[in-house]
Amino acid sequence: MTGNATPLHEDDMKRLLEKAREFMEERVYPLEETVFHRGFTESQEELQAARDACKAAGMWAPQVPEEYGGMGLPFRPHAQLSTVLGGSTLGHYVFGCQAPDAGNMEVLLELGTDEQKEKWLRPLAAGEIRSCFSMTEPGRAGSNPTWMDTKATLDGNEWVVDGHKWFTTAADGAAFAIVMAVTEPEGPPHARASMILVPTDTPGFNHVRRISIMGDEGSGWASHSEIKYEGCRVPKENIIGGRGQGFLIAQKRLGPGRIHHCMRWIGIAERALDLMCKRAVSREVAPGKPLGTRQMVQAFIAESRAEIDAARLYVEHVADTIDQKGTHAARTEISCIKFFVANILQTVLDRSIQVHGALGITDDLPLSHLFRHERGARIYDGPDEVHKASVARRILRGYGLELGSIGK
Repeated sequence: MTGNATPLHEDDMKRLLEKAREFMEERVYPLEETVFHRGFTESQEELQAARDACKAAGMWAPQVPEEYGGMGLPFRPHAQLSTVLGGSTLGHYVFGCQAPDAGNMEVLLELGTDEQKEKWLRPLAAGEIRSCFSMTEPGRAGSNPTWMDTKATLDGNEWVVDGHKWFTTAADGAAFAIVMAVTEPEGPPHARASMILVPTDTPGFNHVRRISIMGDEGSGWASHSEIKYEGCRVPKENIIGGRGQGFLIAQKRLGPGRIHHCMRWIGIAERALDLMCKRAVSREVAPGKPLGTRQMVQAFIAESRAEIDAARLYVEHVADTIDQKGTHAARTEISCIKFFVANILQTVLDRSIQVHGALGITDDLPLSHLFRHERGARIYDGPDEVHKASVARRILRGYGLELGSIGK
């Protein structure tokens, strides 16, 4: 989405990052207590005020082209900014670059028709509506997107969508879904599915429930839903990118999406490390003996610092590759950072909770919320095991060993 954008001068980038940090401290972090305790939907007035302030500050939708109201940042600057926003689960939402909307905007910008862009992309980029991405099915392995039961059958001038999806993030309150459904049942595995726009007010779009994640159901954008498509009819013009192109579009969408996740995870890890260090100097285990005097805690801090820095450099390297050569050229590195950064995130969060002791598992701090909701980092957008297998196959192919692909 940002490949043709004009790079920022280094000094301009530094100023933008500092401005974003100040905004996070002044407007986003203070929102956490309200949103975490009252709920996302119940906190819309406060969240909208923060989004309006972000627009007024000129930092809205950093990855969106200027013609659609965004900043038009290239991929690497967006990656750097995202690590700042990732310090709070609300950061990307307040700045208008949250998943799954960011990925859906990329798809519509690259492959949407003029009509689709005007009807859906423009209000989505402006933050006037939200969207969701409906791919995962409860009865099929999410790691194999070529194998799904949801079907879309062409009946005259309409697609009729039938199927069962879940973990459709942000479906609660979304204006439309991009649904991955089989339209070419006799085609080869990677050319059977298509992407279809389905407005959520279409008869047959049935929102079953918000799925409880480790005890937290969430609401609105901050939730994951189960959906049943039952005789859901939409115009045939609602297909995106052509018949049988669903798998290719999913790969284009999920590649940059994985980078976005990694950027955000680095920001979360930085926040966890900051809290860990503050705890280490403020909490005493005996009079005059803060936790930071203990070598075990010192090791936690040192290892976390090294791991986060390594993750940041790796992600920025991949972002540079995408800017210069495109997503396809970086597919191995994208898989590597997906499992590499996800595990660093989990490790640093766990250390920070441990240093905080009983306080760390309460909701008095954001650590418990982050740990619950980011455990999925090693599962969604491809579990660790699938990414590792994919990387190994590509490496071993260079040594003459062919191991096949998922599902074979």
